[in-house]
Amino acid sequence: MLSGIEFIKQSLALHLFFARIMKEHSFFLEVGFTPRDSDFTQRADAFRREFDDILGEAVSLSNGVVSQRVLQSGEVITPFTLDAEKATIFFTGIQIPTQLTKAEADLIGDDIKKIKPALERKVAQLNQRAIKATAALIRFKKNILSNVLSCKMFTFNYPLLIKHIMREAELYLSQLMRLQRREEIIMRREALELEFFWNRQMAEHAKFIQGLLDPTEDALIEQANDFGKEFDKLTAEAKAAIDRTTPHRAKVTVKSLKATEDLRDFKAQGTRGILACRIRSIIIPLLGDHVLREANHYLRLLKMFERY
Repeated sequence: MLSGIEFIKQSLALHLFFARIMKEHSFFLEVGFTPRDSDFTQRADAFRREFDDILGEAVSLSNGVVSQRVLQSGEVITPFTLDAEKATIFFTGIQIPTQLTKAEADLIGDDIKKIKPALERKVAQLNQRAIKATAALIRFKKNILSNVLSCKMFTFNYPLLIKHIMREAELYLSQLMRLQRREEIIMRREALELEFFWNRQMAEHAKFIQGLLDPTEDALIEQANDFGKEFDKLTAEAKAAIDRTTPHRAKVTVKSLKATEDLRDFKAQGTRGILACRIRSIIIPLLGDHVLREANHYLRLLKMFERY
């Protein structure tokens, strides 16, 4: 059974990463609808605001609590996040609360040594709120995907991207529910399943980037295509290794770590180039920072997996 301190720390770390991811998913959906589907636009905006509030509460509870490794990993915010939000506000007119990003930049790492019952209760309540909101967001995404695939709706988001962000919401939800049950993670099995999950997500990131670059960006398109193929292979290897022995798992982890570091650097370069208006694309600045944070999150997990 998970200790009270670990319950608090793991829950808040999860929210700092995933609540921001969920609010940005909602934003990407919001800006992708046509005027005909203004009711969907409004619902996506409501989800975005709900996850703004969840993230804000998580930030207010996290100071001096969350692991310093999490805060320094680049999964909470990156050096580009604030500028990416400001540029995205400029392009869309949607008011993203940049004060959350500024507050996250000021967070201090953990010094919690003993259980704080009031904090534990607040975290459990926040988890329950996030469970309800995430389950509703998953249903919303499924509805959108069904409409798109049956040609009842047009959106500027790829069907695969909608499925992609649905998977991430499902992972957030499942991890929240496990935390609420105070379940400890069996790292050896969990590592392989998460490597399979995130290798597939990284492959799809590369494919989305490739498809959103201007056709004149030949070199970047080729790089993105190569990353997509590499992570497709790593996804297959992680899946095959799930039922194999530890040495096979360790080999996959080493390869995934190196590939993810390279992809992280590619995403950072791309985000920097988009913000400086040096890259031709239809990639909104916040999307560049979003996928960079996900690579940083995965890298932190992979470094943990190396120890098992």
